[in-house]
Amino acid sequence: MSFDCTVLTMFPDAFPGPLGVSLIGTAWREAALWSLETVDIRAFSTDKRGFLDDTPAGGGPGQVMRADVIASALDSVERRGRPLLYMSARGRPLTQARVKEWAQAPGLIVLCGRFEGVDQRVLDARGFEEVSVGDAVLAGGEAAAMVAIEACVRLVPGVLGQAESLSEESFEDGLLEHPQYTRPRTFEGLEIPEVLLSGNHAAIRKWRQEQREATTRERRPDLWAARTANQQAKGAPDPKKGQAQ
Repeated sequence: MSFDCTVLTMFPDAFPGPLGVSLIGTAWREAALWSLETVDIRAFSTDKRGFLDDTPAGGGPGQVMRADVIASALDSVERRGRPLLYMSARGRPLTQARVKEWAQAPGLIVLCGRFEGVDQRVLDARGFEEVSVGDAVLAGGEAAAMVAIEACVRLVPGVLGQAESLSEESFEDGLLEHPQYTRPRTFEGLEIPEVLLSGNHAAIRKWRQEQREATTRERRPDLWAARTANQQAKGAPDPKKGQAQ
């Protein structure tokens, strides 16, 4: 069964972009494990010049995409139980947990905004979920849509060559990923950690887990705090106990 993605955009030529390369691109073009179509929102404008925006109600700078035009574009697409996403800086943060849920659906329908955004009424009426890919503002939703779609598609069975490589990735268990190394053994005076060359798989697993915990504590204290609270709620030992800070 294919994971089918539809993108509503003013710029269909922006796609597939990075979605068309490497294993993900092969899974689309050759294996048909997922599909991608674009819908040009401008084609649904009732204005002979193709305008699909108007001035903000209440005044203010810029333009707002019209609810009726977006609704017509969306209604031309068969939903088939697919989640509706609107890429927005004010949306809920994109998380791996949410991605896993979406990846179990038949696919995604993603709306890409432009200008000052879209009329709130179409988001409410059609049940869009607003999603943010980070605390920064983009010129439009196309790049963010590619991020959300790629995050989901790579979880579709058969898309990646080694499914087991997903198990120790960042966010899979509330921790960031451990550092990775490969040849040459020495690079500009820096060595591969000796434990990784020892052949002792138990020691390697222990080292990697310690690195994941240390990296998460340092770079994402919010994730570490959430993980610690979750473990304490389950009655697990405090992971900070006995560790050097």
